[in-house]
Amino acid sequence: MKIGVIGCGHMGEVMIRGILKGHLAEKADLVASCRSEKTRVKITEKLGIPCRTNREIAKEADLCILAVKPQYYLEVIQEIRDVVKKQALVLAIAPGKTLRWLSQEFNRPIKLVRAMPNTPALVGEGMTAYCANDLVSEKDLELVRSLLQSFGKAEQVHESLIDVVTSISGSSPAYVFLIIEAMADGAVADGMPRDKAYRFAAQAILGAAKMVLETGKHPGELKDMVCSPGGTTIEAIQILEKRGLRSALIEAERACTLKSRGL
Repeated sequence: MKIGVIGCGHMGEVMIRGILKGHLAEKADLVASCRSEKTRVKITEKLGIPCRTNREIAKEADLCILAVKPQYYLEVIQEIRDVVKKQALVLAIAPGKTLRWLSQEFNRPIKLVRAMPNTPALVGEGMTAYCANDLVSEKDLELVRSLLQSFGKAEQVHESLIDVVTSISGSSPAYVFLIIEAMADGAVADGMPRDKAYRFAAQAILGAAKMVLETGKHPGELKDMVCSPGGTTIEAIQILEKRGLRSALIEAERACTLKSRGL
């Protein structure tokens, strides 16, 4: 099976590395396209993957991964739609681009899967949601799951939730980075060296997230476990509640979802 990655930026590279690590394909079965010469050199020399034009990839790929930015989708689809193989599976990394829109732009029946990964995929801890049209078989979905799980977790959702996924996992790493930075600033203000503060803050969040995933306990229950009566943690929680941390995060996510729906 030939796998082509059109738009091999950060996420495209992550996918290629995951495919190779998971032994889903050999280097000889992979091909990519890149907009910049710098990326082309990296993909060719570091990963050993040949680079071709978008149309060349579309002609030969059995699985065609569209990893271009949303603003380039129409241009790229118009470029390749007349040469994509009849039975090819197209996997689109497309915020704001619905299965219906994609199908209309290809202007013919085509097997489509829409996916929304996030940047922790870069370290093998991605969370990806995906959905598919009616032409995609269960065998096709198994292939997509294997590919997406090669760089983290993957879960099939109804397409109506994809824009929500953008806010809860696609964009949310940026919220967490902001929180880590703020936590480190607080520690620095109290005398801790900055590099050490970043490590303490990041590890605390990593450990807390792992507790939610592995214990199955409600986050509120885990929070209560840390909050001793009259203690330091409940004092900090009181300030966070007073300053509207929950409300700010909820409003930020809903704004993100709304923006995604308008792309």
